[in-house]
Amino acid sequence: MTLFSLARKNMKNNFINYFLYFGSMIFSILIYFVFVSLKYDQTAQSAMADSAKINTAFSGASVVLLIFVAIFIGYSNSFFTRKRKKEVGLYALLGLRNKQIGRMLFYENFLMSLFALTIGIGLGSFLTKWFVQLLMKLMGYDVIAKFAISSSAIVNTAIVFLIIALFNSIQGYLLIYRFKLIDLFRADAEGEQEPKTSIQVALLSVLMIGCGYWIALQDIGKSKIWGTLGMGTTALLILILVVIGTYFLFSTLTLTLLKLSMKNKKRYWKGIRLIGRSQLFYRIRGNARTLTIIAVLSATTLTAVGTAYSLYYNSRSMSELMSPNSYMFIANSPNQAQKVQDVISANTNHKVNYHLSVPAIQIDADTSNIMSGSRSTKRTFTLISSESFNKLAAVHKKKDTLSLTGNETVILIPFYKEGQSPDYLGKSIKLLTGHKGETITFSGLKPYTLLNVEITFSTLVVSDELFASLAKKMKPLQLETYGISNDTKAEELTTDIEQLLPRSEEMPSLSSFYRDYSQGLQSSGLLIYMAGFLGLVFLAATGSMIYFKQLTEANADKGRYQILHKIGVNKKEIKRSIAKQVAFIFALPLFAGIAHCSVALSVLSSVLQRNLTVPVLICISVYSLIYFVYYLFTVQSYYKIVVTQPK
Repeated sequence: MTLFSLARKNMKNNFINYFLYFGSMIFSILIYFVFVSLKYDQTAQSAMADSAKINTAFSGASVVLLIFVAIFIGYSNSFFTRKRKKEVGLYALLGLRNKQIGRMLFYENFLMSLFALTIGIGLGSFLTKWFVQLLMKLMGYDVIAKFAISSSAIVNTAIVFLIIALFNSIQGYLLIYRFKLIDLFRADAEGEQEPKTSIQVALLSVLMIGCGYWIALQDIGKSKIWGTLGMGTTALLILILVVIGTYFLFSTLTLTLLKLSMKNKKRYWKGIRLIGRSQLFYRIRGNARTLTIIAVLSATTLTAVGTAYSLYYNSRSMSELMSPNSYMFIANSPNQAQKVQDVISANTNHKVNYHLSVPAIQIDADTSNIMSGSRSTKRTFTLISSESFNKLAAVHKKKDTLSLTGNETVILIPFYKEGQSPDYLGKSIKLLTGHKGETITFSGLKPYTLLNVEITFSTLVVSDELFASLAKKMKPLQLETYGISNDTKAEELTTDIEQLLPRSEEMPSLSSFYRDYSQGLQSSGLLIYMAGFLGLVFLAATGSMIYFKQLTEANADKGRYQILHKIGVNKKEIKRSIAKQVAFIFALPLFAGIAHCSVALSVLSSVLQRNLTVPVLICISVYSLIYFVYYLFTVQSYYKIVVTQPK
């Protein structure tokens, strides 16, 4: 039998042990191939107007994926080292030279990588059309992708992953030179010493994570820590505190709690519970680094996917906040306004819900009383009368009505945040209308706007009397506002209206809800697409890492469980013990990752001023479900190993 045949036979016999690793590699190659293919896909390039930026985004995501996969593959190979020591030692005892054994391991690793690369590229070539179609759907494009195989993407993927495969195969070749023969046979026979616990370090872990959470949850606008250290330094400090705290949590606090639970003799000595808890107690510190990495990766994945999905989920509400009217434009002449009205009325796909002509005045003001710390205290505002506000509020189904007198004013701010936005109430500004100006006082604030932000400045509502007085000095602009049905599908109508209005570099001639919505959908759809697939790759990798670690321990525990079975412990009890032990290992990084993610997304929720509970819960549920599948598979594989009778 040649070394090549022996390597192939080893792959076949150990395939069940390598299954998740092999599957994760295939999935990683598949996603990388799809990302690269999108740069060459004609359907995607022709549909997306901003294809250059999208290509850059996918190239960046591909690099991130590539780095992670390279680390994951190398890290995964290290898990097999302990399991292969006895096998390698046996080959050496039978007379094979180190060079021959190294070549066999080289062939084995390279064949597996080549096999995964072939399947990954094959599946990618077949599924790329559907992935392109999914991207187009998420970004709001109504196009049909064509089946096409990109030779450039195949070459790119093959070269990159063959280099990774070659590197890891060389590592396998060098494995034999790292250990002495006696060490190889005693790999699983090394005694396990009782790990030491420290109450001080356990409390320190809680304190560090608590401090990280406390800093993260501070109001960024008011917090002295954020203000003193700056955004970058504060974020880095939070990351360091949470990561180190998580490591101490797994390596010390968990040990302390396990040791305390073992003092309850009544529960500890019940059934074979002492076996599972003892194994956890003696091995948890050895797993601490792996669990910390998985917790951080889980938190990163959930945060990235949760952020992307939250933006996608809220894309309509964000667009409505910026552009409450389906269309709004400044009418330069009655003839122009009539032409736009005729185009909208002639379109049978959209019903006109309302049409209002709103007189508005754009005026500069001295805001030194409000923005004293700013270099420039001169700002431009858009003024409308309280009568116009009430009409707009009615068509937008707002219950607010204003009745202002004298020089009272109310400001409309769609993204108002207490502590970060200026304090307006009770303060005055001077409208620069002439030599003396006109002083107005803020009597109220509304955290929304009724005019599209794109072609207006900060909106002030003033009394009808004051507006009429100012209109005599400054000619008002005529703002035409429309509300139509099915405005998310108004691409054709929007294009027709844009052709009627002159374009200006200083200010857009038209503000439309559809353009804001479609642009937001494109960017958030692209983000959720990339974050979703990268998240799945990260999840597959983290699940595989725990799987490898547990299989390594299963082989070490095989003799102990077989002794238990011989002395009368049935297989059902053994499987229950295994399930509890593996559940503990799986649950620790998952719960820690969810906790870290929840804090990060609560900060995002505060910044965006949006309730992200629903999209975040959906992401966490899907992630946990897939994670649970890995847990079930690991329990089943662990059980098969420990109950297999020696031949």
